[in-house]
Amino acid sequence: MGFMRPRSRQAFLKRGLRRIAIALFTGFVGVCAHPVSSHAQTIRIEAITTAMDWNAVALASGHVFVSGPRWTGFSGPAVGLLTKGGEIKPFPDANWNGWKPGRDATHRFVSVNALHVAPDGMLWVVDTGTSSFGGVPVYGGAKLVRIDPATGHVLRIYPLGPETAQTGSYIDDIRFNGTHAYLTDAGKAALIVLDIKTGQARRVLDNDASTSARTDRPIVMDGHVVEKGPHQPLLVNVDPLEVSPDGKWLYFGPLEGPWSRIPTALLDDPDVSSTDLSAAVQPWADLPPIGGSAMDTAGNLYFTNLKDDGVYRRDVSGKIKRLISDPRLHWADAPCLAPDGRLWLPVAQLDRLSMFHQGHSRSHQPFLLVSIDLR
Repeated sequence: MGFMRPRSRQAFLKRGLRRIAIALFTGFVGVCAHPVSSHAQTIRIEAITTAMDWNAVALASGHVFVSGPRWTGFSGPAVGLLTKGGEIKPFPDANWNGWKPGRDATHRFVSVNALHVAPDGMLWVVDTGTSSFGGVPVYGGAKLVRIDPATGHVLRIYPLGPETAQTGSYIDDIRFNGTHAYLTDAGKAALIVLDIKTGQARRVLDNDASTSARTDRPIVMDGHVVEKGPHQPLLVNVDPLEVSPDGKWLYFGPLEGPWSRIPTALLDDPDVSSTDLSAAVQPWADLPPIGGSAMDTAGNLYFTNLKDDGVYRRDVSGKIKRLISDPRLHWADAPCLAPDGRLWLPVAQLDRLSMFHQGHSRSHQPFLLVSIDLR
């Protein structure tokens, strides 16, 4: 997209805005986890923006929600609702999206890394609480926020205190299983187990081999190793995670792979020792560096392969198939499965941000929100 001629770019933007209206009038409803199969078709552009670098999308109550972390440097809201006119409206309101250094963070988003719709249809927002990449969580900033997507009413705030979101933590993503939720800490390698009823959170598998990034599995994009500084490869600890359809297993791994699995019954039991938990971890899938994943109710895993701008499916037998590869899917992040059989993908281009290129952005504007047909 960064190399379009001006006239082509203008036509592209107009087509994108028309598709926003079409997509939002279709009324997507429900949790983003429905069984789908077959082969992906062409990419459909659902929305575009230059105001935010979105890295998450969620569909619920007929609405489309997006979010983007503060450290990318863009001016858009932390969490936004896509309107029928193609605008990004702060959600649930402007105050929640109005945090600035020095302001109270307990009822404002500091930096959102993930959105996910729970089985009951409620929207959960994962706030890392870190205003800069790799920074220290601000007081009251790290939290989970449960919101009614239909009304915007905040139902509950789950604070993640300094014993949970520690110095060096980057609370990354969330999945659900009964009365528990599981989160990944991509900064200071660990899983977090949340009791949804009591609000109590526990860190497990701290610095375990299964949650820690390996230096022999670099993130390669555009033919180069992604670096956080000169000759410093970017290492991302445990990042993606999924719960098996029967709720018995949690699958997880560093962004660079490989993935492991562990019985959820052991994670849910606070009396299981760290030694026993570590011993219970099993290898699951040797996946490459991925931007994000989604698992359907049949147990098929969909993931974005960072190296080739591709979307892949791993079926329940372990067979992996590439569904599509397209340069427009460069660092497609956090896919979401829609009830109509489409896979939605926010294209973040995170590796092209200026912080990874000595202050010079290589992002191709505008940022795209796309979907592909999996039926």
